[in-house]
Amino acid sequence: MSERPVGERGNGNRTPATIYDVARAAGVSPSTVSRALNKPGRISEKTEKRIRQAAAELDYRLNPMARALYTGRTGTLALVLSDITNPVYFDLIRGAERVASSAGSTLILAESQESPDQELSSAEKLQPAVDGLVLVGSRLSDDDIRDLADAKPLVVVNRPVVGIPSVVADITPGVEQLLDHLQALGHRSIGYLSGPAASWINQLRWTTLFDHAVERGMSIVELGPSAPTRDGGAALLPRVRAAAVTAVVAYNDLMAMGLLRACRDPDIRVPDDLNIVGFDDIFGADLTSPALTTVRSPMREIGEAAVRTLLADIDGGSSDGKHPLTTQLIIRESTAPHAEAR
Repeated sequence: MSERPVGERGNGNRTPATIYDVARAAGVSPSTVSRALNKPGRISEKTEKRIRQAAAELDYRLNPMARALYTGRTGTLALVLSDITNPVYFDLIRGAERVASSAGSTLILAESQESPDQELSSAEKLQPAVDGLVLVGSRLSDDDIRDLADAKPLVVVNRPVVGIPSVVADITPGVEQLLDHLQALGHRSIGYLSGPAASWINQLRWTTLFDHAVERGMSIVELGPSAPTRDGGAALLPRVRAAAVTAVVAYNDLMAMGLLRACRDPDIRVPDDLNIVGFDDIFGADLTSPALTTVRSPMREIGEAAVRTLLADIDGGSSDGKHPLTTQLIIRESTAPHAEAR
């Protein structure tokens, strides 16, 4: 009886190589192959090299389910976003993916569409299949987040929860730069376009703006809340006009862009009649007409820090969840001296 080549069926079709095929080719036990491929550095460098060479020659692909049985890990992380269509998350996703990939992990995405019920359902469905989760812009209650963290490692972005690792950029530097800029331009009355009522970062931006505006002797009023979209920003134009403010700071760039577009219909000139400022510096913020002044958030670094924190938690390492991430004012064309200051 002739012996068939490894991985070949009787009809000549090839089947995927198994860990036993790699073990025979490398002259080691299957458990040694598993250690070499799942936990590098646990065996001698020479043996590990021989095993990896045999795996490459046999075109062996590590089975994630088998890996999970051996290590208790799937090599998969979940990133749950409040709105996957929001451009603010583009750089955050790229940063998170870069760190996950360099660690040998696969990153999967899910979104809640601003719904806490959908967010909780998605997180609970993902938990059995992943090693840990990152919740971005979470709309869940603190108790729900803690319950999820009891089951699997979890990191929260732009939302601190007591006892849970979190990554939140310091918005104070950007807000101070913004208010100093508007004050130097002669603005004394400011409106804040408020975003989702359930958003922790929205409340933080409002209270920080309020506190520092009052310190500078500036008046400020909250307008909203509204959806964190261009339509949400445009919908607040009547309130902006009624408030008679000379400058508006929006919860995010999308709302600022929506207000900017809406100002064209009643012929409100920006920045001559009204200054508009956004938050985050998303892709396209410099492509509006006029280009949008905004407070830049370090989204790529936030994504990187979140996944690093999660991986450290998964590995049982200590992580205080604190990262020196700060905001910065980016001055463009949507801000200019107030008419009375010219």
